Amino acid sequence: MTALTDWLRDPNPTSRRQARLGQMWLAWLRLRRNPLAMSGLAIITLLLAMAAFAPLFATHDPVTQDLTQRLLPPLSPGHWLGTDDFGRDIWSRIVHGARITLYIVALVALTAPVLGLLIGTVAGYFGGWVDTVLMRVTDIFLAFPRLILALALVAVLGPGIFNAVLAIALTAWPPYARVARAETLTVRSSDYIAAVRLQGASSARIIAGHIVPMCLPSVIIRVTLDMAGVILIAAGLGFLGLGAQPPLPEWGLMISSGRKFLFEQWWVATMPGLAIFIVSLGFNLLGDGLRDVLDPRSAAK
Repeated sequence: MTALTDWLRDPNPTSRRQARLGQMWLAWLRLRRNPLAMSGLAIITLLLAMAAFAPLFATHDPVTQDLTQRLLPPLSPGHWLGTDDFGRDIWSRIVHGARITLYIVALVALTAPVLGLLIGTVAGYFGGWVDTVLMRVTDIFLAFPRLILALALVAVLGPGIFNAVLAIALTAWPPYARVARAETLTVRSSDYIAAVRLQGASSARIIAGHIVPMCLPSVIIRVTLDMAGVILIAAGLGFLGLGAQPPLPEWGLMISSGRKFLFEQWWVATMPGLAIFIVSLGFNLLGDGLRDVLDPRSAAK
């Protein structure tokens, strides 16, 4: 183990692979020194574990109804967090709802940043009328509140998880485009870009092989910080009946079904609300930690 650590921390790496692994190791050491970031990482790790092993964590079937057990309070026998108005175990529904939340987060994280990164790097690299057109389109999307625009898109596309993910992704890409464009403007006139251009590299190769890697740290930070907002928008769509449809155990949908019992049976809506709060907090804490690790200006302080 000591030999591996010394190899990773070698100030004179002998290969590109060793240099990259060494950078990752140093970044992990900086992240590990941040207790809040580690708390966020623990929350996200727990979310991943719950989604992967939901049948093991859950104590009941999340959709099976038992009207003889309806509206039981927390800590009731066999029901840690109580039951809803159909007698379904709230803990089990929250656990299985983690899969839906992670599904939405993963699809948005794989679509919106990629689209924004492509648009931002192209606009920043070519400049001129290309930059003007792409950034004015970006400004149009940024002019509308994300939730309102997502509601409009889902109203056109129809309710459902896939349409909700598509609507969220279509409203989430503009900030990534702005970040990528700003990073591209700072490096497109660099000496190493000029050298690659003189070697005959095409614009596509320069963007994909040299500019995009420089933009990735900022985009990764933005993705992590934006995931809390994605979860809230997805829950909002579910709350309004435009996202996941019954009987799926989506957290926003669970809050919507429990709002009519908020004053007497508060746990029906409160427990999924706490789940949204904890997961959103975890992404924010992890995003702040990654910003300190991946931002060169922060790392140099």
